[in-house]
Amino acid sequence: MARIGVLALQGDFLEHENVLTRLGQQAVEVRRPQDLLDLDGLIMPGGESTTFCRLMADFGLYEPLRDLLSQGFPVWGTCAGMIVLARQALDLPFPTLGALDIVVDRNAYGRQVDSFEAELSVPTLGEEPLRAVFIRAPVVVSVGEGVEVLARLPEGPDVPPAGAGTAVAVRQGHVLATAFHPELTDDARLHLYFLDMVAARQARPV
Repeated sequence: MARIGVLALQGDFLEHENVLTRLGQQAVEVRRPQDLLDLDGLIMPGGESTTFCRLMADFGLYEPLRDLLSQGFPVWGTCAGMIVLARQALDLPFPTLGALDIVVDRNAYGRQVDSFEAELSVPTLGEEPLRAVFIRAPVVVSVGEGVEVLARLPEGPDVPPAGAGTAVAVRQGHVLATAFHPELTDDARLHLYFLDMVAARQARPV
């Protein structure tokens, strides 16, 4: 059983905790630096990115998180979590963690009423498409050379015209990020994929 922290400052952290519990893992709510001790991985959930960053600053989490990321600690950011992990987030009045070599545009698909769903091809998860829920999702404007694109938006009637072909799931070493909300569906394959990343790090010789 892995101890997976879920940044519980705001947003949909409870949904991630429920998935982890269903998968037999220990979910640990993280609000202060001491909550980061003895974890095997961390999920940064969706929410409102400005509020998210303000609370991270208020609770003194920026530097502890940067330290963990610099040590190869597995972290997965969904939606707002992707924004915070990016090298640059356009129009964000707070610094990012800079752990992922991507540039994102916050809320670029529109407001809450412009939320949408799409069937994604994610080859690393198998042949079955992944149903993805996008809520005020960030758009990945550019991807660095060291970043692996796991999924892109397809063309289709439910996809915003500017979105087709856009990267929506990326990985750079120990950092995973998705522009959508896997915790809002019954498909746990991305959570299992992240747990595999955690297990791979645990298996490395010290």
